[in-house]
Amino acid sequence: MPPRERLPALRPGPVDDVRRRLAAGSLDVLGRVLDASNAAFLARVDDPADAAGPTPAEGGGAPHVIYKPVAGERPLWDFPHGHLAYREVATSLVADAGGWSVVPPTVLRQGPAGPGSAQLWVTPVPGVDPDDDAEATTTGEDHRADDAFDDGEGDVDDRDDLDDLDDVEGIEDDDLDALYSDDADPAYVRLFAPDRLPSGWLPVLSGELGDGRAVVVAHRDAAELRSLSVLDAVLNNSDRKGSHVLVDAGGRLWGIDHGLTFHVENKLRTVLWGWAGEPLPDADLERLQRLEARLAGSEADAPGGEPGAGLPAADSLVEALDALLRVDEVEALRHRIGRLLRRRTHPLPSRDWPAVPWPAL
Repeated sequence: MPPRERLPALRPGPVDDVRRRLAAGSLDVLGRVLDASNAAFLARVDDPADAAGPTPAEGGGAPHVIYKPVAGERPLWDFPHGHLAYREVATSLVADAGGWSVVPPTVLRQGPAGPGSAQLWVTPVPGVDPDDDAEATTTGEDHRADDAFDDGEGDVDDRDDLDDLDDVEGIEDDDLDALYSDDADPAYVRLFAPDRLPSGWLPVLSGELGDGRAVVVAHRDAAELRSLSVLDAVLNNSDRKGSHVLVDAGGRLWGIDHGLTFHVENKLRTVLWGWAGEPLPDADLERLQRLEARLAGSEADAPGGEPGAGLPAADSLVEALDALLRVDEVEALRHRIGRLLRRRTHPLPSRDWPAVPWPAL
């Protein structure tokens, strides 16, 4: 297997304390995330010394992560097999380098099911009392990591639960009124009746439920969400569903699930089209300029080099990305950034590729 097709060695690099803890602590898998399309596990990173102090998402104690082993990735027709973990980590590096603070800290590391990505769990952990995080379980049936694979070669087993993915059919049984009556709902992407779209929301997609009721998929007209949409254009994110936009206990927005990113072809597929064609905000133009400078090597940047980083050893962002992505993918990243800076507008949906992921929520 060519070097670029292999998982980069988990060599040290200078990173913040959170990344260091996620990479260096012992990984204890607590349960399986059953609605994920690839194998994903809720895990706890135990660090008895607790030298780094509290994590951003929790008020101290051992952080929880979502662990996605490479061996549990399903083959895709348009992305190289076994590369989703690379792209998750590359997304975290790119977002941090540009100044988008919306992607949870993510590292590459070994786990019970082999190498994969481990990303800080930023929302309340299922089954865990915030004041007592000694134990945790997922909702639904609990699968241990060593039960999810039938042999040591990383083949996902063929149990039925791997095929039971959520889809939009479940929405049909909901009371539509509940989807737009709760003004306190922190969600950034929601369904509304067409004549009940509140101010401050931008419609993206119209359709019908199975019983014939008309609905509109809309997202908030919020600066932080708009900035996330710019990052998605940089990443060429092909899977920005509404459920991939989270709000933590403090009300902060996070974007997750970035495995389908960095393709060389235009594959931007998102529910965040409300600003299509509009001028980019000044703050995001500055982020794009900062990222362009990092990729050109004109700003000091060293995402690798310190023990326990969970990142490929590197002296620059480019070297780190070269270890995670193909050369043409890094070049396509540069091209997308340059195009956004030249046009200075949010991209428009492509006519050659589905513009909205399915299911949208």
